[in-house]
Amino acid sequence: MIELNLQVEELISKNATDFQISKVFKNYYKNYLESIDTTVETTGGKDFFIKHTKHTDKFLILLYKYILRKNFSSHQPMSTSIPISLVALGSYGREQLCIYSDIDIMILYENIKGYNLKDIMEEFITLAWDCGLKLGSRVHELKEISEAVKEDITIKSSILESRMIYGSKILWFGYENVLNRIRKTNQKEFILEKLEEHKQRLLKYPLRMEPNIKDGYGGIRESNMMYWMANILYGVTNTKDLIGKQFTEEEYKKYRQALEFIFQVRNALHNIARKKQDQVTFDILPDLSSKLGFINKPRHTKDRQCMSKILSNLHIIHNFTATMVKKFTRQTLFEASNIPKLRKLRYKKNLYIIENKLFCSFSAKPLLLNNLIKELIDIPSSVNEFDRSYIYYISKVKLPKTQRKDLKKNVKVLLSKPNIHPIMKLIYNAGLFQTILPSTKKIIDQPQFDGYHKHPVDIHSINALKFSEIIKNEEIKSIYEDLTNDQKIIVRLVSFFHDIGKGRTEDHHIVGEKLFKSMLKSFFFDEEMIKIGARLVRYHNMMSYIATREDIYSEKTILNFTGLIKTKESLKMLYVITYADISAVGENIFNSSISSLLKQLYTQTLPAFENEDLLKESTRRIAKQNTIKNLERYKKLPIMLQKKIMYIASNQIFLRLKAEDILDIAIKAKDIDTYIYKITNDPQLTIRIIRQSPLNLGYLLGKLEFLNIASMNIFKLYDNKKAFEISFSEKVDKEDIYFIEEIIKDSFDMNKTTNLLTPIIKKENIKIDTNHTTYLASMHIVAKDQKGLFAYIAKIFDDFNVEIESAKLHTSKGYAKDLILIEKNGCFCSMQDDIVNLMCIGNKTE
Repeated sequence: MIELNLQVEELISKNATDFQISKVFKNYYKNYLESIDTTVETTGGKDFFIKHTKHTDKFLILLYKYILRKNFSSHQPMSTSIPISLVALGSYGREQLCIYSDIDIMILYENIKGYNLKDIMEEFITLAWDCGLKLGSRVHELKEISEAVKEDITIKSSILESRMIYGSKILWFGYENVLNRIRKTNQKEFILEKLEEHKQRLLKYPLRMEPNIKDGYGGIRESNMMYWMANILYGVTNTKDLIGKQFTEEEYKKYRQALEFIFQVRNALHNIARKKQDQVTFDILPDLSSKLGFINKPRHTKDRQCMSKILSNLHIIHNFTATMVKKFTRQTLFEASNIPKLRKLRYKKNLYIIENKLFCSFSAKPLLLNNLIKELIDIPSSVNEFDRSYIYYISKVKLPKTQRKDLKKNVKVLLSKPNIHPIMKLIYNAGLFQTILPSTKKIIDQPQFDGYHKHPVDIHSINALKFSEIIKNEEIKSIYEDLTNDQKIIVRLVSFFHDIGKGRTEDHHIVGEKLFKSMLKSFFFDEEMIKIGARLVRYHNMMSYIATREDIYSEKTILNFTGLIKTKESLKMLYVITYADISAVGENIFNSSISSLLKQLYTQTLPAFENEDLLKESTRRIAKQNTIKNLERYKKLPIMLQKKIMYIASNQIFLRLKAEDILDIAIKAKDIDTYIYKITNDPQLTIRIIRQSPLNLGYLLGKLEFLNIASMNIFKLYDNKKAFEISFSEKVDKEDIYFIEEIIKDSFDMNKTTNLLTPIIKKENIKIDTNHTTYLASMHIVAKDQKGLFAYIAKIFDDFNVEIESAKLHTSKGYAKDLILIEKNGCFCSMQDDIVNLMCIGNKTE
C-alpha cells in the first residue's frame, strides 16, 4: 500500500491525467485479488476477513484522499473538517468481508455551504468502480437517516452494522446518536419483520446436499440475525458481550468455532470460483475439500469428510442462533394481556401447549434422560410441534453413563407410539439422536452424493418417518390403516431406520439388517417383529427397483420378488415403506408415474401369494378374456369382431390393461384405415396411437427427445393394426400440444428423418435374455443419461424390422436404466450381435 501511495504521489507531481492515475489504482487492486490465494490458505476464516477488510479500508481511504487532493490541491483542509464520512455497512461493517463480496459503504454527509460535496462524492464512487471494486454504495445526509430506515427494513439492518472507515468524526458522533435512537424505535415491528424475512429465506434455502452457506440453513445470515437482535435489544456490538447473561462461555465457544469453519469455507469457495460463490456444489467440492486440508482415508473420501463437517457446523450455528433469537425476543414480543390465557394453557410446571405446540420456560431445570423419555411418552398426541425453548430445554438433559434396562424399555415405548415423527425430529434438533439411539451414529451428517437424494442420511430418515405417518396417497393410506398395530410399528421403524447401515464400507442393506436386529433386540422388541422388520430393511428399495427396471408382468420377476419378501403382509408393509422412502427424497419425487408403476407391481404380486399358477401368462390371458366376454358391450359386437379380439396377437395387452380398456382399443381399431391418436396432458403427457399405416417410430421419438420418456407399450391387435402408448415423465405447456400433434402426423411419412446424436452405450452394459418369456426376449441397457438415447435405439430396431412390445425407461443418479421387451417372432434373436454392435458404435468414437 505504501508503494501505491508513492506511485500516486509521483504521478500527481507530474500532472498525470485521471485516467493514468485510475489505471495505477486498478492494476494494484487486480494484482491484490490475484495474490490473495496464498493469503486464504495461510489464515483462518475470521482472520482473513479482518485482513481483507483492513486492506479494503486502506485502499478506499487512499482513493478518497486522492479525490480530496484533486479537488482542493494545495489548499486541502483536514479530513475531519470536511463534512463527509465513509461508513462501512453489512458484512464490510462487521469485518466479515469475503474476497468477492459486495463492498457496502454509505457516504454520510452534511450539506454545508462552502464545499462542493456532490462532485467529491460522485468522483469517489466513479473512481472506486473504475478500479474494479464491487461497490454497493448509498449516499445519505445525516438528517435523512431516521426517515430512510422507515422506508426499508434492509437499510435498518445494514446500518446497525455501521463502522466508520474515514472522514469527519464530528459527523460520525452525530450519526451514532441517531443510531441509538433508531435502535430503540419500533423494536417490535422490526423484530417481527426480520423474523418473517428470515423464515422465508430458510424456506427458500433449506438444508440440502448442496447447501448455501450464506443465506441457507445454518449459514452466515443466521449469525447476522442473532447479531441484529442482540444489537437492537441489548445495544451490544459484539454478541460475545452476552456471555454469562444469555448463554454460557462453552455454548458460545462451540458456536464461534462452527462459524469460523463456515467463514473458511466461504473464503475457499470465493477463491476457487474466482467470483461470489456461496453454494457448496458437487462440482466444486473436490477443490474445496483439498483447499481446506482434507485428505482421503480408507473409510471416507476427503469430499465426504468435508461435506460432513460442513453439515455438522451448519447444525450447530442454526441451533444456537435460532434458540438465542427466540430467547432474546421473547420478552419484547410477549403481550402482558396474554398472562391469564397462558395460565389456562399450562400443561405442567414450566410447560405450555399453545395451538398444539409445546413451549417451555428458559429457566426450567434440566431432567434426567430417563425422566425426559417418560415426559415425551406422556405428551398428548395432539402436540405436533416443539418450540425452540423446549428444544433448548431438553438439549440440557442430564445424561447417564450407560443406558440401563428401564431406560431402554422406555425407549421401546416411545418408538412404539403412533405419530412419533415430531418427537424424533425434536430429539434430533436437541442433539440427542445418537444418545438415545446409539446405532444412528454413522448416519448423522452423512452426505449422499448419488445425485438422487436431496438430503443427508439423517434428515432423509426423519423425513421418511414423517411420510410413513402422513400418507397422502389414499390407496396406500388405506393399506396402512388395514395393518395390525404391530405391523404399523414395523412400517414406521423400518421407514425411520431403513438407511441405518449407510456410512460404512459394506453394503448398507446388509449392514442395516444387522444393526436393525441388534438395536430392536436391545430395546426388547418382539422377536417376530424384529425378524420381519430386519428383512424389510434388507430389501427396502427392492420394490421401487423392480417397479422401475424390471418386467413386472413376467412370472419369473414376480416369483423372485415374492421369494424375497415372503408374505402378503410383508408386501403391504413394503409398499407403504417404499412410498415413505421415495416421498422423503424431495417434493414431487413420488409422482404419478412412479405411483402407477408401484401400484401395478403390487397388484401383480398379490395373486402370487394365493396361487402361483395365477402368474402364468396363459392363465392370466384366459382370465382377462373371460372378463371381456362377460362385458355387455362385447356381447353386442359382431361375431367376427369378437373372434378378432380374442385372437389379438399381443399377450401383453391382456396382462397390462383392464378388460374395459382392451375392449375400447379393439373397437376403435375396427374402422381405422390410416391412424387415430389421442393426447392427454394430466398428470403427465401421454400419447396414444392406433394405426394401420406404418409409423416412423424413430422419427417420432427423435423429434420428442426434449421430453423424458417414462414408458412405452406397443400392442399388436388384428388386421395388421397396432396400438401405441407412450408416457412421459412430465406434462407440457398447452401451447406445445399443437406442436406435438404436427410431429405425430409427420411420423406417418416413412421418408422423414431427424438428426439423432449417437449416444455412448457400452457392450458390457447391455444384457439380453432371449428366454424372458415364451414370446418375448428382453434387453436391459444401462448408460449415462443422454438426450435421444431411446430414439436412437428405436431407429435401429426400425431398420432391422424388430418389433418392440414394450419399454420401461428409468433414469436414476444420472444413468438411464432401460428395459425393452422384444417379440421373438422376428429377426431379433438371430441378429442380436449386429444390433448390439450398431447400438455401441458411439462408444468406439468416444
